[in-house]
Amino acid sequence: MFPVVFKSAYITPRLKKASLDPADVKSYRPISNLPILSKTLERLVAHQLVEHLNLWSLLPDAQSAYRANHFTETAVLHVLSDILDALDRGDFAVLTLLGLSAAFDTV
Repeated sequence: MFPVVFKSAYITPRLKKASLDPADVKSYRPISNLPILSKTLERLVAHQLVEHLNLWSLLPDAQSAYRANHFTETAVLHVLSDILDALDRGDFAVLTLLGLSAAFDTV
């Protein structure tokens, strides 16, 4: 059970970019400030969960998020290595990337 008092946050609107119109509501993004006890409890639970997943090897080897010593560079190097291995074998390799501008505004 997570106490209701820890679920309350102070929401502060922040301008996304200085070049946007401050009079337009869509120019702002909400910043949520949670109580310190809520943040501390969340970090403790997350740490225990990641420890458990690592102990029982429940995370895929290719996953870089939420793992120690795994970064964006690790994921990129893994993809690059797979592509180069395929090309060395004479196979074809295709990489499709999708970039969304202001992705969180489209959700």
